[in-house]
Amino acid sequence: MTNVAQHFDFCRAITALCEDICRRHPEFRHVRMPEVAVTFAQTRSPVEWGIQARLTPLRFEGGSIVERRKGRLWTVQRVTHHGREALYILTFFLPRFLNLTFEEKMITVFHELYHISPQFNGDIRRFGGACYMHTGSQKSYDRQMAVYAKDYLRMQAPEELVRFLRLSFAELQANCGHVVGLRIAIPRLIPIDKVA
Repeated sequence: MTNVAQHFDFCRAITALCEDICRRHPEFRHVRMPEVAVTFAQTRSPVEWGIQARLTPLRFEGGSIVERRKGRLWTVQRVTHHGREALYILTFFLPRFLNLTFEEKMITVFHELYHISPQFNGDIRRFGGACYMHTGSQKSYDRQMAVYAKDYLRMQAPEELVRFLRLSFAELQANCGHVVGLRIAIPRLIPIDKVA
């Protein structure tokens, strides 16, 4: 009798959740998840504080494929995901992300999805003022994300899509075996004169 290794595909599960959020919640309907590469990165430190997730835009401001910096033109290395060019990389840091509370995990998912530009052009959502990423206050930004998360859960969100977020990393491993998923290196900026 052969032992079949059990595993839990974190990236597949979090992608399915994000797809459902973007179908149900009107604030996120502009997001096309097939063009968002969902990945994970392993945290090097066992501490629970630190970055939980990150959205990496693969275009510059306004969706431009080039940007001038210090007199030189740059572009971003292209990423192909499931046969399509990705416009964003959404990365979750494990095990840290999975050791948050359920509410914190949901807020984190909404926090990162909301960073995606309403034009879905590879740029981030930009707010007025110096703090263009979080409206001047990350706390008030996250309070709004908590509202969106509660809205979503009231929209008859399927329990099977959020169930894994009710578990810690250790509990998920105990229940499902190894936690696996897609890993992608953050794309490099390339000087335009080096692009073939």
